[in-house]
Amino acid sequence: MFEGFALETFEVGEVLIRARVGGDGPPLLLLHGNPQTHVMWHKVAPSLAEHFTVVAPDLRGYGMSSKPPSTPDHTAYSKRTMANDQLGIMGQLGHERFFVAGHDRGGRVGYRLALDHPETVARLAVLDIIPTSEAFERGGREFGLTLYHWFFLAQPAPLPERLIGADPEWFWRWHTTRGPDTDFFDPDAVTDYLTCFRDPETIRGICEDYRAGATVDFDDDMVDKQEGTKIECPVLVLWGEESKPASWYDPLAVWSEWAGDVRGTGLPCGHYLPEEAPDQTVAELVSFFSA
Repeated sequence: MFEGFALETFEVGEVLIRARVGGDGPPLLLLHGNPQTHVMWHKVAPSLAEHFTVVAPDLRGYGMSSKPPSTPDHTAYSKRTMANDQLGIMGQLGHERFFVAGHDRGGRVGYRLALDHPETVARLAVLDIIPTSEAFERGGREFGLTLYHWFFLAQPAPLPERLIGADPEWFWRWHTTRGPDTDFFDPDAVTDYLTCFRDPETIRGICEDYRAGATVDFDDDMVDKQEGTKIECPVLVLWGEESKPASWYDPLAVWSEWAGDVRGTGLPCGHYLPEEAPDQTVAELVSFFSA
């Protein structure tokens, strides 16, 4: 996987960030979700690298990147802090303005980056999410039952860490498939995911990510919403037509409350767009970022 890409480690403040870098053209930052690593982009990165300089890091707390100490206010794992990590990486590579595509938790880092640093994000693509505060405010019975992990992982330490740590691989497989077997995850990718997820520090880092989501990230979103701060760059919204949230919300309508230039479509897949529908994902991203 990632033939022609360099595997690098960037020192950004107090953390080390593992990342793949490859391709040629305008810079494109790819941000992964939970409970994965940057390897989730392996089916689409080579094609994207034909058009862009692709940078795909592990978020702090995930993969082989640093898992800094937790803090009572969870800001060490806030999306604002994670976004600043990305600014550091891209700055070291000489990219002052760039495109961003983020899936799941990475999409939350991406839109926070666009809100906080509009001068750096030229275009933003968000995959299978709506803003964090919108999800919590609009959530009901189905949200709580289906996306239970938003509330489970956000519980005070060490409750989720201890329970997940009893059998990390079982939990990872249950979380990503909800039971049934899948054939869209590449075995080599799963090896990377599980190698990282078996580390208790990764489990702690992921829990801190969700604790931040339920506290400081929610608060940051509400401040922007109350002040009328919107994403200034064009936004592409992609979602899986078989993903549960697609039946709960109108993604384009929700995102239109957060940005002035929004377009997008559903893809014939579930939540893991780049691994379930790689060709369609590439086509949409190349068209959007090449406009």
